[in-house]
Amino acid sequence: MNIISGFSKLTKLEKINYLVENYLNGSSFSKEKIQSFWHDNQSEQKVFDDFSENTVTNYFSPYGVVPNFLLNDNLLCVPMVIEESSVVAASAKAAKFWLERGGFKAEVVSTTKVGQVHFIWKGSSDKIIEFFEAQRENLLSEVTPLVQNMEKRGGGVKSLSIKDCTDVEEGYYQLHGEFETCDAMGANFINSVLEAFGKKWEEVVSSEQTFSKVEREIQIVMCILSNYTPDCLVKAWVECDVADLEENGLGMSAEEFAEKFSRAVRIAKNDVNRAVTHNKGIFNGIDAVVLATGNDFRAIEACGHAYAARSGQYRSLSTCQVENGKFKFELEIPLALGTVGGLTSLHPMAKISLDMLGHPKANELMMITAALGLAQNFGAVRSLVTTGIQKGHMKMHLMNILNHLEANDEEREKTKVQFTDQIISFNAVRDFVSGLRNYQ
Repeated sequence: MNIISGFSKLTKLEKINYLVENYLNGSSFSKEKIQSFWHDNQSEQKVFDDFSENTVTNYFSPYGVVPNFLLNDNLLCVPMVIEESSVVAASAKAAKFWLERGGFKAEVVSTTKVGQVHFIWKGSSDKIIEFFEAQRENLLSEVTPLVQNMEKRGGGVKSLSIKDCTDVEEGYYQLHGEFETCDAMGANFINSVLEAFGKKWEEVVSSEQTFSKVEREIQIVMCILSNYTPDCLVKAWVECDVADLEENGLGMSAEEFAEKFSRAVRIAKNDVNRAVTHNKGIFNGIDAVVLATGNDFRAIEACGHAYAARSGQYRSLSTCQVENGKFKFELEIPLALGTVGGLTSLHPMAKISLDMLGHPKANELMMITAALGLAQNFGAVRSLVTTGIQKGHMKMHLMNILNHLEANDEEREKTKVQFTDQIISFNAVRDFVSGLRNYQ
């Protein structure tokens, strides 16, 4: 294989030729196969190509929907982009279950986002803090051209403070900003403002004549938003009388189900091994909506997991109470989402998703996303404490196995009947399908 320089300057076809010749030689993925995933519309394809670098083709993921999703008395059809078997089915089942019991409720607690200018300064903490207080308005005035449009929409810089972090790193301080970005996720806005703060802060410190030569030496380490947004918070919940949890096929009384369900959530609250998998199930739902609407699921995940560990131990993000004959299942999670800017206005499927949801504002999308995460969590925990997680999961996994084996319609139907009450494994399904083919 040959080392290549200037790869990014090659045309897309030249990049594909390089891959086929050097890395896919002998593979079933020919140049034509790779090109087959391109969008038929050249202008649409260019939009996809410009999202990232060194693009050669498109990567598809299933786009599903959850109908009958009642949230705050509004009936929604919620889009989900996810490849994992049974996630959409579990969310849809939970949506239908709670549709008959008042639906999901949600509220946005706060929408504050943060960012920091990290800097090194060798001098008295009291001195730099006093100097900052004197310069605060000067710094805020510096970013007026950057924030005026956001302020017209009701956002902007909410506060600016200084933090003494010399206990963790010698000479280390932060300018800590809090921001409101309205319907935008706001990463570019926040970073631009922070860089302006950093440039101005370096200028005023290095030119302050009352400082000694050493004190006028300042090092701006970095200016960057934080994806940890514990004050950009949303709550979602469902509740009903315990007796109303009764359902055909539950296999137990409503009271027993409520106790088993709440116990499972308590375990996730106290055992880190279970908590990680429990929260992963929540993010199965959340990530799917975040992806469908063109938002950043990596930022959402990083923040959510940090929030789950805010007590010093990683814990479940959801809670469950069964008291006085009432059942309440709740999720509290930080979600910094946007409905304008970025991929939300460029990706054609993100546009469709937002259209489907009725063009929600950012706070409305926060509630939808949190509620869908709670629905997925409810569906997963319900399966765990009743039939077991594998029954529904493996039923969907069977379809993946049959696709892998390239089974025809007749083989699919016979295999589904055969494995109705049997343990599903790849080897068992393969052997059964092979038997059908040999018999023929």
